[in-house]
Amino acid sequence: MTADGAHGLFRAGMTDASDLPGLLAAIAAGDRAALRAVYERQSVRLFGVANAILRDRDAAADAIQDAFLKVARRAGQFDPARGNAEAWLGGIVRHAALDIIRARGREVPTDDPAFGDQPVAPEAEERLAATEEGRRLQECLSALEPRNRDGIVLAFVHGLSHPQIADRLGLPLGTVKSWIRRGLLALRECLA
Repeated sequence: MTADGAHGLFRAGMTDASDLPGLLAAIAAGDRAALRAVYERQSVRLFGVANAILRDRDAAADAIQDAFLKVARRAGQFDPARGNAEAWLGGIVRHAALDIIRARGREVPTDDPAFGDQPVAPEAEERLAATEEGRRLQECLSALEPRNRDGIVLAFVHGLSHPQIADRLGLPLGTVKSWIRRGLLALRECLA
């Protein structure tokens, strides 16, 4: 390990998501500079994820702090063969936000006006929508059947579990799981 962190990865000028697996490996080896680099590069996006779930900036900041403590401890568990590093980080933040919700025992608002909640578009979602990747995701989500899209949004944006979605929509759990699974398969195909 070098003093400049991550085995000299920073001198190589790594700035995008493709360097995350290397940084996570460096974190697993105890490199604090790599953890700082991941935080600097991903915290805004991850804060958007937490804020979308919690709808509370202070709670989202707490979720980010908890998540990065977990990243520091669990970086060695990341396996690039099993998935994307950004998605792995997003999952950790999502779980940290859900832990806060469970601890508070409160409901998470949805963006569905039928439920009477007022939608709040976090800044991070707006920035994502402004990117080519974000526009493509929006196009693919729009192409899904409404029931599949709604299930995915409730699960992955608002952080509801499958049983919570089934309860909220008044549907059997198996139906909700099937809708979400089919929606994710169609989304993956569209994005490929």
